[in-house]
Amino acid sequence: MTRLIVRRLLVSLLVLWVVTLLVFIATLLLPGDPARAILGQQATPERIAVLQQQLNLDAPVYERYLEWLGGVLTGDLGTSTATQESVNALLGERLLGSLVLLVAAAVISAPLGLALGTWSAMRRERAADHAISGFSIVVAALPEFVIGVALTVLLSTTVFKVFPSVTLAAPGQPPWDEPSQLVLPVLTLVLVVTPYIVRMMRATMIDVLDSGYVEMARLKGVGERTVILRHALPQAIGPVAQVIALQLAWLAGGVVVVEFLFRYPGIGALLIDSVNNRDVEVVQAITLIIAGVYIVVNLLADLVGIVTNPKLRTEVMA
Repeated sequence: MTRLIVRRLLVSLLVLWVVTLLVFIATLLLPGDPARAILGQQATPERIAVLQQQLNLDAPVYERYLEWLGGVLTGDLGTSTATQESVNALLGERLLGSLVLLVAAAVISAPLGLALGTWSAMRRERAADHAISGFSIVVAALPEFVIGVALTVLLSTTVFKVFPSVTLAAPGQPPWDEPSQLVLPVLTLVLVVTPYIVRMMRATMIDVLDSGYVEMARLKGVGERTVILRHALPQAIGPVAQVIALQLAWLAGGVVVVEFLFRYPGIGALLIDSVNNRDVEVVQAITLIIAGVYIVVNLLADLVGIVTNPKLRTEVMA
């Protein structure tokens, strides 16, 4: 088990290093000149040249990459070219705001998806199963911005005016000071993620419920609740953990659209503003953070799948 964890960690570090290369190259390919974007179209060539030298934009690409990578390894993400503020300080509150959304959505969607998928499998081919499956298919086919707009129309503007349609927090005020402002963004993320977990959990639970050891437990007179909780559910969670991990990893990137839609002050809105302002340092930092979250979540999902699956544990120990 230890060797497996170390091997996965090394592979994850290698992938993360490749991501740093791709992120750096992608930001170089962004159209426009950061110095001109900061100074404006009326800036003289002399002023642009001076600013490029100050920002080290005239250095060779490999030197700029090594300098940036060294800063990342030491925890220094650089300085925003648009605001001249430390990227670490700029991301502080924004990261916390996005983390609140992601954790709230994960805490709701994962148990909800597992519960609905299990319930649907236990009522296979009944009305409840058809209703859950049909709703999951329809919602899974909708992009996140469509779900967000539909929720805004339903709960904020036209039908029921219950929650604010956008985040109205004052500068410096955390958005969670007004919990009602979090409802629509979190609900959007939950509706995007949950259907995939429900469908995978239903399919996996059906296979587990039809397995021989579950039938044997029932023949021994074990109660249905015990059969589900102690025999079927642990076996079904392993494969579903991969789907949950992919969906939670998607949240790190999908939150960009949701935050922009609801004007939520998180890293998603900051990323869009930074791309528009050609703020390369901030774009690189946010993209790297999202990639890092994706890699870590998938690594944890692999470990959960091994721990919860006796067959995989046996193969690893062997």
